[in-house]
Amino acid sequence: MTAASPDAARVIRRYNAFQLFAGLLWWLPVFYVFQRSAGLSDQEIFSIQSIFYLAFCLLDIPTGMIADRFDYRRCLQGGAIILVVANVIPVWQPTFAGFLAQFLLIALAHSLFSGAGSAYLYEYLHRTGNDAAYQGAEGSARAWTLIGRIACLPAAGFLTAWWGPSPYVMSAVTCGIAAVIALGFPALPRTAEDPAAAEPVLPALAGALRSLMKSKRLMLLMAQGIAIFTLVRIGQANLFQPILESKHLPLHWFGVLMAATTVFEVAGAARSKVLARFGQVRVVLVLTVLMAVALASVIPLGLAGTMVCLAVFSLASGLAFPVQRKLVNSAITEPARRATLLSVESLADRAVCALVVFILGAFLTRGAMAGFLVALAATVTVAMVILAVLVNRSRDRAAVKESVA
Repeated sequence: MTAASPDAARVIRRYNAFQLFAGLLWWLPVFYVFQRSAGLSDQEIFSIQSIFYLAFCLLDIPTGMIADRFDYRRCLQGGAIILVVANVIPVWQPTFAGFLAQFLLIALAHSLFSGAGSAYLYEYLHRTGNDAAYQGAEGSARAWTLIGRIACLPAAGFLTAWWGPSPYVMSAVTCGIAAVIALGFPALPRTAEDPAAAEPVLPALAGALRSLMKSKRLMLLMAQGIAIFTLVRIGQANLFQPILESKHLPLHWFGVLMAATTVFEVAGAARSKVLARFGQVRVVLVLTVLMAVALASVIPLGLAGTMVCLAVFSLASGLAFPVQRKLVNSAITEPARRATLLSVESLADRAVCALVVFILGAFLTRGAMAGFLVALAATVTVAMVILAVLVNRSRDRAAVKESVA
């Protein structure tokens, strides 16, 4: 990581710790099995996932505007507290309504995080003259989130076998620690660009949308991010457990395998800055296509081949995420609207995921997982090639305008 000032280094360390504990969802490798054991059908489980993404869409822009108008730090603190409550619900209410309430609260918490976290880190480093440290800082935060998962996920199956709700209790505890850490984030340094008063809600939203519409490059880069996000969610949350069940892997090994593949994602996230010399847009294109192909390859392979494909998928996603974050943040020309614009991107991510998960549920019901993954890989490949061409053309046009001016 590029050297940062002592104050910036402290903020990066605290941000890493926050991401570590807020991301420790111990139940992640076993929630599908736990919900099935509670009596939910596949259709009910994937309905909850679809509703989760739709709720995220409804909440994302309002929470991004709240972050821009008030304080990124308060959103991080509030989101962590909401996660504590969400993770407790399945302990005493393991029903369709209880799981739905849990995921709705998670949608609210993560919508508070989605724009505020990246915006806080980027703005703090930018205002303190540490811009060059941002991509490395984003990568290290992602790596610490994944390191936490490596530490806790192998225990998920064993904890569930000991006492079913115990992963949810552990998740509530670690999210409580994240809330305490968030209380120590320093305020952003003031700049001359800070507005004297908060802009009214509707004009603020209209201004953010105008800013987005004026930047074709930003829209295209956000579209690239949608592909990465959708693949990661499908591969790590929605299909990970059904894939392993189809390979007849015992439940207590689910968390172990997820942790093992996460090691590769950590390696990618921690070293993504080395790819800068190859061109960021090109890197995102290649890595996203690699993710899609690796995911589509798991179905015809045995357990060993599946593990290799999941490792490749995880390494590629770890490398791609910080690069794409850097591209999008650098393309935002109005810092005062940063969290709102990042929330617009997050909304689009979840909207596409909601549609894809809905389609996925129908494919799984027919036992056609392989067909779904092949179609997804083909769609992603074509879309990413088109987007890469359009992004490069938008950059070229912007360069021509600057030279004429």
